Amino acid sequence: MSMKKIKTVSLIGLGAVGSANLAKISETVPMEDIRIIASGEREKRYRKHGVTVNGKTYMFPVFGPDDKVAPADLLIFAVKNHHLSRAIEEARGHVGEDTIILSLLNGITSEEEIGRAYGAEKVLYSYVMRTDAARTGDSTNYVNLGFIPFGEAKNTPGNYSDRVLAVEGFFIRTGIKYNIPEDMIRELWLKFMLNVGANQVTAVLRCTYGAIKGSKAVRDLIAETMREAVAVSNAEGICLCEEDIEKCIGILSSLTPGGKTSMLQDVEARRKTEVEAFGGTVCTLARRHGIDVPVNEALVRFIKALEDTFDIC
Repeated sequence: MSMKKIKTVSLIGLGAVGSANLAKISETVPMEDIRIIASGEREKRYRKHGVTVNGKTYMFPVFGPDDKVAPADLLIFAVKNHHLSRAIEEARGHVGEDTIILSLLNGITSEEEIGRAYGAEKVLYSYVMRTDAARTGDSTNYVNLGFIPFGEAKNTPGNYSDRVLAVEGFFIRTGIKYNIPEDMIRELWLKFMLNVGANQVTAVLRCTYGAIKGSKAVRDLIAETMREAVAVSNAEGICLCEEDIEKCIGILSSLTPGGKTSMLQDVEARRKTEVEAFGGTVCTLARRHGIDVPVNEALVRFIKALEDTFDIC
């Protein structure tokens, strides 16, 4: 694929991360080059009311799964993990031969799933770091948008692939902060480890980032949860270590004290969480390698039981 400029952008998943980043993108990309993919009740709502980010309402063009549209230059997935398989089907009409796909989902499995559906050669690895975007109803607020690490599995400075250069050019143009790690898979696992600890523990304890900074007991519990993810990562050939845990605890302690993890936001809104993508994945891989992960097993059981109560009481 020859290096080209990204002009049209399609996005599926207008949650906190999707809406905050798209609002930023729309400051420089004309509305006619932006397409939201949505279905059912969501599609109706976005068409009628748009979405509000930091107090400003955006009426993004909305496309149903069956609406005819030219393939996007860039397709961004920003849904929750449990909505991914449906999102892949709904976004199919936006994928062409030269479409570049970014998955901003949490976890370590979405790129593979999207690649199976559309071809791995279209998908770059990516995730979102240090954002404090939070969503209430159809309104998103953030102070820090954070940044998007992205790239091929391996990225050599001065020798990036055409796809990476195209996305880099787009991010520079739109003011989206980013970095391009040399070892993207290790970085993806590092973020996964951070999420496994922070999301699950804060969801069960119902506490903000401030509690991580303020409480040694909270930090110890998060570190123990991460340690199990490290053991699993090592068995999978990814060299995470104790130093990485300390680094992640440091990052978490530096976030906006009143900020909440995405899983805590889901629990408070009584929505299904991404526990399967976090502790669920740790437990599955641990079984495969014969590793004991009691903390993650307990957290997964707590959070699944918690989800059951949403429909009952």
